[in-house]
Amino acid sequence: MYEEVIRATEAFNDIYCIGKGGYGTTYQAKLSSGEMVAVKKLHQLLDNEKRSQKAFLNEIKALTEIRHRNIVKLHGFCLHARHSFLVYEYLEMGSLARMLEIEEYAKEFDWSKRLNVVKGVAYALSYMHHDCSPPIIHRDIKSNNILLDSQCEAHVSDFGTAKILDLNSSNWTSLAGTYGYIAPELAYTMKVTEKCDVYSFGVLSLEVIMGKYPGDFISSVKSSDPSVEMGIQLKDVLDQRLPFPTPHVKAELIRVAEIATECLNYIPKSRPTMHMISKVLAAAQAPNCSLQLEPSFE
Repeated sequence: MYEEVIRATEAFNDIYCIGKGGYGTTYQAKLSSGEMVAVKKLHQLLDNEKRSQKAFLNEIKALTEIRHRNIVKLHGFCLHARHSFLVYEYLEMGSLARMLEIEEYAKEFDWSKRLNVVKGVAYALSYMHHDCSPPIIHRDIKSNNILLDSQCEAHVSDFGTAKILDLNSSNWTSLAGTYGYIAPELAYTMKVTEKCDVYSFGVLSLEVIMGKYPGDFISSVKSSDPSVEMGIQLKDVLDQRLPFPTPHVKAELIRVAEIATECLNYIPKSRPTMHMISKVLAAAQAPNCSLQLEPSFE
């Protein structure tokens, strides 16, 4: 595997680079079998070498313990004195962030595809939080870490900062994640819970339907008195690059906006669980199935 990856990437030539992250650079590689894979090569930074290696081993540990259609598949890994890397399935459409950022892609990324992405991420997180034992907390859910295949199906990636919860300890840890997506309680406590991912999921869901990072919306939610209806119009939060949705799709988007807003609750215990969220989203076609969440959208 080592020699084949070196050959396929011409010793990690920049022409094959498809992305750079905090502790690794990702390359596209075509194996001799004809299969296309993504190879994440660990940065060899002396000052951050221990942190990078910890993240590398953490990702291997997390991804060898989980299997889900909405989580990126790890094909293999190599720990080598010169190059250490992870080999994943190759996902053609790249990151969700890229899809939303590039105008021509965003216009083709219609409402049904966007709703499917939100559902896919919810299903993956619900699996990690409620079906894995012990639970796994991702800790860095953001649009750059959601990869899309040719059908725009979502795959959660980058488990370098993931935390496998120890059910017999308090799970205190160092700060991880990306500014703007990190749950507010991590400013004053280092205790990791599933509700940290729930907050990030809320930010991500709004980003998908708004087509951009929802900074102003989050600020308005935080500054509002929860007992007062905000009176936000759905048309004010939808990505203007897409046509206004049909009534059925509009109802689903309203549900996503309501759930996302509840995920942003400043009190972690007041946020819904990913299990609850995934059940509601899966039953989106049932008109009598919804969470009673505020604020209401029109």
